[in-house]
Amino acid sequence: MKKVPVVNFRYLSNGSEKDKLDFIRIFGSAIEEFGFVVLEEHGINHSLIDDCYKETKKLFTLNNEVKNKYIDNVGGGQRGYVGFGIEHAKNNSKKDLKEFWHVGREEFNDPARATLYPKNIWPEECPELKPKLLTLYHSLDLLSLSLLDVIGEYLQLPSKTLSGMAIDGNTILRLLHYPSLEKEHFHSGEIRSAEHEDINLMTILCGATQSGLQILTKEGKWLDIESSQDQLVIDTGDMMARITNDVLPSTTHRVVNPPNSKNESRFSMPFFVHAYGNCELKVLDNCISPSRPAKYSPILADNFLKERLRENGFNSKI
Repeated sequence: MKKVPVVNFRYLSNGSEKDKLDFIRIFGSAIEEFGFVVLEEHGINHSLIDDCYKETKKLFTLNNEVKNKYIDNVGGGQRGYVGFGIEHAKNNSKKDLKEFWHVGREEFNDPARATLYPKNIWPEECPELKPKLLTLYHSLDLLSLSLLDVIGEYLQLPSKTLSGMAIDGNTILRLLHYPSLEKEHFHSGEIRSAEHEDINLMTILCGATQSGLQILTKEGKWLDIESSQDQLVIDTGDMMARITNDVLPSTTHRVVNPPNSKNESRFSMPFFVHAYGNCELKVLDNCISPSRPAKYSPILADNFLKERLRENGFNSKI
């Protein structure tokens, strides 16, 4: 059976020239085939990730009345709390069995871009949440730029083409809680996260507290993603597929319900790497050929994001 490749980041950061070229080849070919790859020895302190999970669990133990104070009713759920059953997958009316909290960028290379995005919302009941999450956000942000450069080299793009799109991007760290399920949910057809594709350029997923993530292979088979809590799972989203003319896919994936015998809460922390808001998402020249004409017209990243948020059930004025 096929398996998503595992790559060691140390080959890129500390390896020989051959190691680096091998890393780029394996990482890029995994993304091209699966849309996913697993990264180990990535340099992000595991104790930091653990601390963020501890704070995340504290956050979601707050009662609904408290959490609901932190709903952003005008931003399409881009910051703060989004309640259980609000989001659904595109073209799927059944609600996802999850609640989550969004944290965005607070440091900018270009201060003018700070006005493009909603402000973060921080719960006063969890004072340690902000410093821990912003530290993790910064670490993942730096890693994402390196990985985008790897993809750029794999595609033989000019230096910094992809990472340049993500500098000051509307990137989001999502704290996800899939509660333990009621009996009716096991028979309703609703699952923790219905099959979908990510909206963004790239996602970095910190090791979840439970399994359940599956991807749909090109052969139409569901494949379990196997990773440890010391590893990161990387995938590419719709923005990447759009600018690469589907050379790199946005792979359908889902989070399935646990067996009755393992009906426990699940937590995860995906880091959704976005282009900056007024970045033009245009098909890259070297992803176009006579046999592969451009499939997509240019669109600003912010317009594309808002279009997709509305499709996912956020009907606020965004």
